[in-house]
Amino acid sequence: MKRYRTIIFDMDGTLTRTNQLIFDSFNHVAGKYLGKQLTPPEIIAYFGPPEEEAVRNMIGTQQIGRAMEEYYQFYRSEHHRLAEIYPGTVEILEFLRRSGVRLALFTGKGRMTTDITLEQFGITSYFEMTVTGDDVELHKPSGDGIRRILQRFGIAPEEALMVGDAVADITAARETGVEVASVVWDSYGKDAVMALGPDHLFHDVDEFAAWLHRIYS
Repeated sequence: MKRYRTIIFDMDGTLTRTNQLIFDSFNHVAGKYLGKQLTPPEIIAYFGPPEEEAVRNMIGTQQIGRAMEEYYQFYRSEHHRLAEIYPGTVEILEFLRRSGVRLALFTGKGRMTTDITLEQFGITSYFEMTVTGDDVELHKPSGDGIRRILQRFGIAPEEALMVGDAVADITAARETGVEVASVVWDSYGKDAVMALGPDHLFHDVDEFAAWLHRIYS
């Protein structure tokens, strides 16, 4: 079985159950500045760029500064209540680090919310490089973030694996020639992900962990 030198993880829906926190953070702002609540599909339609650009697209530019302060404050204060790291995730990261695999994170989230989640779950140190939506000009589904990681680590595409839960992760991986493992244990686009036929597909964390142990043990 192929032993990847680097594994690049997505965050939301892959390492962490944060969808409800994201939805509620958007609606915290939407309620105040639009006077209404949005459905999950309506919020998902804004996904792609990091939060500030998404919120700007939602409410306009006039009050974006204050709106983002409130977004970040809500995200941080409600994180303990609305978010969790999937059971078994820390064990996977620890196993891969012990096995000599270089780990990176590539997320569409902005830097602020990425750092909040990494810090609150105590997993910042596992990732040698973190690329957020604020760090790239071309956001997911572009593979710009993957290319930056490959260049920094000095590795070829065939030496890396992208792990994510969304169609955007598959698109980004294929654009860069990197294999992709799709994890659909909490994917809001599960059917669309499966329809694209990723290189590897996992339905729960234990299944993914067992596969990694077969590769690196």
